[in-house]
Amino acid sequence: MTTPDTPASPTRPIRFVHRAQVQQVDHLPPTTTVLQWLREHAHCTGTKEGCAEGDCGACTVVVGEADPVTGAWQQRTVNSCIAFLPTLDGKALLTVEDVAPSPRELHPCQQAMVACHGSQCGFCTPGFVMSLWNLYQQHDTAPTRPELADALSGNLCRCTGYRPILDAGQQMFDAPRVAFDPQPWLQALNTLAGDAPLVYEGPDAATPGQRARFWAPRSLDELARLRADMPAARLLAGSTDIGLWVTKQFRALGDIIYLGRVAELQTIQTDATQGVLTIGAGASLEDAWQALTHAVPSLREIWLRFASPPVRHAGTLGGNIANGSPIGDSAPILLALDAQLVLRHGDTVRELPLNAFYLDYMKNALQPGELVQALKVPLPAAHQVVRAYKISKRRDSDISAVCAGLMLQMDGDTITEARLGWGGMAATARRATHAEAALRGQPWTEATLRAAQATLAQDFTPLTDLRASNTYRLKVAANLLERLWLETRPNAPLAADQVQVWPAQA
Repeated sequence: MTTPDTPASPTRPIRFVHRAQVQQVDHLPPTTTVLQWLREHAHCTGTKEGCAEGDCGACTVVVGEADPVTGAWQQRTVNSCIAFLPTLDGKALLTVEDVAPSPRELHPCQQAMVACHGSQCGFCTPGFVMSLWNLYQQHDTAPTRPELADALSGNLCRCTGYRPILDAGQQMFDAPRVAFDPQPWLQALNTLAGDAPLVYEGPDAATPGQRARFWAPRSLDELARLRADMPAARLLAGSTDIGLWVTKQFRALGDIIYLGRVAELQTIQTDATQGVLTIGAGASLEDAWQALTHAVPSLREIWLRFASPPVRHAGTLGGNIANGSPIGDSAPILLALDAQLVLRHGDTVRELPLNAFYLDYMKNALQPGELVQALKVPLPAAHQVVRAYKISKRRDSDISAVCAGLMLQMDGDTITEARLGWGGMAATARRATHAEAALRGQPWTEATLRAAQATLAQDFTPLTDLRASNTYRLKVAANLLERLWLETRPNAPLAADQVQVWPAQA
């Protein structure tokens, strides 16, 4: 909430493009979701509310913007149920009402859903249509069925089943091509390009009588200054977690500082000389995992299983790490890769190993007024093997019971270094130091594997919860070490398709 210490800044309405026209919104709470605005204020009820937590995809919309360098149209799917309306400022919003080429004509993705009987109750259908439409814009020919399944992994259907929907995803490319012309949208976006950085004020939805502000700085220096001046303000990136605080817990967020308009936080750079991949804290999960997988191809499987495309498009790697969930999937892998955090307070920058960042459950080493600026990830050296494994009840878009990032450095058949990062095994993501010690300096044999497995109970005392029991987690962790050995043992290592049920990703 605003206080006497809140910096004085001129406020303005939220401005974005919807139906190819500039929309101007004022007097609503800063935590109004895009879905709420669509259904309750714009009266565009095609977009549905299912779970209100970013899981089911019924509320899927497309957000478009102009590339800051080339000016070309860019678009991505997001969950409108957890996206706050001020994050749309300067961008474009497309919904299921926008995809048909005319009021009397269906888009090929819609027509294919009809022809393939891809809809029964119809509640999830608008979300599927938006994911299919987004995919349609990215491909000239039908993608493979596994590619379709990956693109639709954030959309859940409870009655039709996925076979006819996947059929529709392939059949939509059989019809004559329907081109989307982004020019009217880009022209409307150009009228917003000269707007000042957003400072928006509205009623605090969870605290009657109080006001709250939403800042969207556009430079790293301005962000750092705001953060230092308002250490109690809520930092917001993709709202893939914070959005649930509002929609499920009805929490008051008070003043919000949004990171999504700071271009410097979205950069991803590879320094081949230093052997380091630097990922800005504001880079989307999708872009960050793509860069990580390019550097470490064995991470592709967990990239595709990390949440869903709409969540990866909105969420950020820095937010996932700063959030500090003990079951987050990024931290175990980055622990295995020996990532370093770049932290900033005002003009002061410091680096901290990720291994030293987590202090206790949902507690970290950030100082008041400090923020995560970037992550530095050493590129794997020669003779290093890296594997990432995720165990969950559902293959796609599910929370891990156990997640492992495992790295071994080999000198011939001897392990010279080991880093074993684990999620779901303790109050924080953590390395298994006893198991690492049991591996270092030892030949990579079954006897060494058994010794490392035996030490896991010294490293972890997992909790029992709805996802898994403590004994199950310890057993699974030991089994994942065995899978690592089977895949990387010096003699007759097994291929990926020999150690998993699902087909290995190319």
